Amino acid sequence: MASVTTTTAVTLADATREVGVEIDRQFDRLLTVPDDPRADLYRAMRHAAIGGGKRLRPLLTFATANLFGVDRSCTARAATAIECIHVYSLVHDDLPAMDDDDLRRGKPTVHKAFDEATAILAGDCLHALAFELLTHPDTHPDPFVRCELVADLARASGPSGMAGGQMMDLRAASASFDIATVTRLQAMKTGALISCAVEAGAILGRLPVEGRTSLRGYARDLGLAFQIADDILDVEGDEAAVGKALHKDADAGKETFLSLLGLERAKEQAAMLVEQAIAHLHAFGAEADLLRQIARFVLERDR
Repeated sequence: MASVTTTTAVTLADATREVGVEIDRQFDRLLTVPDDPRADLYRAMRHAAIGGGKRLRPLLTFATANLFGVDRSCTARAATAIECIHVYSLVHDDLPAMDDDDLRRGKPTVHKAFDEATAILAGDCLHALAFELLTHPDTHPDPFVRCELVADLARASGPSGMAGGQMMDLRAASASFDIATVTRLQAMKTGALISCAVEAGAILGRLPVEGRTSLRGYARDLGLAFQIADDILDVEGDEAAVGKALHKDADAGKETFLSLLGLERAKEQAAMLVEQAIAHLHAFGAEADLLRQIARFVLERDR
């Protein structure tokens, strides 16, 4: 992981691979299967958390923390905590009561590989593990930094963030949402945790709140661009590459950026948001090149 956190001359492919290995290593250590009746619970958590996925949020935390020379082990713990929340949300989102999906990251969803009750508990435990990680002194020696990390992740995960956006998404199938409402929905459901990943790097680096404006602007525009690109992938993507079922929003009658803007305008909007995200980093030099590469990748990804 040294190249992610100590040098700016790192390619996105290298950084993504290194962060993926590090996050898998963290989960492997944290989720050792016990020799007792909880074994399947741990196996389900490992099934959901280890292997696959873009690891975008941990990558953003590493890239931002790198700006401020944060210790690698501290960054890894905070990044893993954020990924715990992301993975738990996917486990619950795939349940029959939510999106009822059979495939995630190219393998059976947790409730298909195990059962619904185990999937619910696996998601619950990943949620709890996130905050257990953040409150431990190994994450940062300063308790005020740890407290701010916890507060920000809680806000990003709850009714004003991801969970609130998921509730709006559930209602989207039976309601007619305009572009402002869809933008708010996605800023909460997808954007809040992406913003939290960037914010965590700044918090670890002890950057004052008033100094985070540009990074927050970057994260906000990146999150919306990411979701528009996701909507485009849902229509144009290859299901085998994406690793999950496609066309579900259209089949459910949900309004999306694509349905409201049209394909070409949606692509233009995503490109404009990426350029805006990059422009927010104007005060940073080459040390922010990884964040710039991540923004550009949003338009190029196939999964």
